[in-house]
Amino acid sequence: MKIRDMLEKGEPTVSFEIFPPKSSYSLETVFDTLTELKGLHPDFISVTYGAGGTAQSNTVEIASRIKKDFGIESIAHLTGCTSTKEGMKRTLASIKDSGIENILALRGDIPQEKLADKNWKPEYRYASELIDDIKAAGDFSIGAACYPEGHVDSINKVDDLKNLKKKMDHGADFMITQLFYDNDLFYQFKEKLDLVGIEQPVIAGILPVLNIKQVKRIQEISGCNLPPKFLRILERYEHDPASLQEAGIAYAVDQIIDLLSSGVDGVHIYTMNKPDATRRIMENISCVRKAVCRKEPQR
Repeated sequence: MKIRDMLEKGEPTVSFEIFPPKSSYSLETVFDTLTELKGLHPDFISVTYGAGGTAQSNTVEIASRIKKDFGIESIAHLTGCTSTKEGMKRTLASIKDSGIENILALRGDIPQEKLADKNWKPEYRYASELIDDIKAAGDFSIGAACYPEGHVDSINKVDDLKNLKKKMDHGADFMITQLFYDNDLFYQFKEKLDLVGIEQPVIAGILPVLNIKQVKRIQEISGCNLPPKFLRILERYEHDPASLQEAGIAYAVDQIIDLLSSGVDGVHIYTMNKPDATRRIMENISCVRKAVCRKEPQR
């Protein structure tokens, strides 16, 4: 089923992200994780493309098996920055042959070695160019990334919104946000989308914080705002890993309940391949999830 069709029903989706292992030898660990996640009844599961566009074949294989073996709709991430047009054509054909109907189109992070090469020129400079080729390859439901606090590479937030509008105008059906920890910033972002005429659904990306190292990494990559409530949690439990994990899960639950209660189009949980934390979040939001949906999640 196409994600655009799910979203047209008017009920908030709850979905997960997983990532492929670095080695194909450990693929079975991902399927063990998926076995646990299946019992949580997500509407769909996304599979990342790997750092710098690596693990391409694993992404397609895992996304295909999520749908065929686990009976859950899947969405494969595709990054364009390190891909060639010809290589992307083959990848899209493989995705289509695998029965995958949904693709998240991303420019991707450019590897340092490419940035250092003055002769290197990407064949896909923007995600909108990748979206054009995805649309030409078949009837996929296409998602795009969006950034409530602005993309780190953008000149400013106005420029970032222009780039997002371009992606949507080129044919993206919906958006999934980068992680954020301040829901007010998300709501302000939604108001800005209305002002520039972006009407497609926005799925909120939530990453539960489970350790201090993760927080530092998040700040390095995204530079996202950490609100006072969040900072108080870090300060109190910085040297107590078990309590920090508990507090991180509770914070994510509070975020999701607020989003669902406010009519969000969907929530996308970045699981980091950790089903236990995801299970606890789902248990704690189950009542609200049922309340805002007209029917039970599919089993």
